[in-house]
Amino acid sequence: MQDGTSRRLILTILCGVLQFLVADFSAAEDSAVKSIVNVDAKSFRCITKMKSVRQFYVNNLLGNLDATLAVANSPTGGTYPEGSVIQLVPTEVMVKREKGFSPVTKDWEFFELDLSKDGTQIRKRGFADVVNRFGGNCFGCHIQARPQWDFVCELDHGCAPIPITRAMIGRCKGLIPDATMGP
Repeated sequence: MQDGTSRRLILTILCGVLQFLVADFSAAEDSAVKSIVNVDAKSFRCITKMKSVRQFYVNNLLGNLDATLAVANSPTGGTYPEGSVIQLVPTEVMVKREKGFSPVTKDWEFFELDLSKDGTQIRKRGFADVVNRFGGNCFGCHIQARPQWDFVCELDHGCAPIPITRAMIGRCKGLIPDATMGP
């Protein structure tokens, strides 16, 4: 019986060491990508002040709006530049991070926002794990986009349709006070 206890103890220690090594490796991997796109609640503008592209809105946190618009308007797709911001509805945003930041999401970070007259708050942020207030996983939808569309969903990009019409999206713009989000 003591022999069985010793084996369990050794296995527990080995699992702990392995877990430590994996966590340490992941932290080292994460720190290898230098962050140039700094995102906080003040990073987001009211969608009425962003550039409209068909039914969604774009911006670029690094000032490279022309490159973001070039990809958004391309009939063949492309890779969005770092700092690109895409919004379909006021409370959900995706931001293109630095190359290598999150390979599984093609470097997109997903955000769910809380909006009020007092300002914007980030309710959730992350990569493959963000679930919106309606129970939808951002990654689960965007992974369906064909590769040339860089995780961006539109009617003909391969993503499952969402229960929001273009008319509903258009009406959302009128419901947002200008002071809700930053300049």
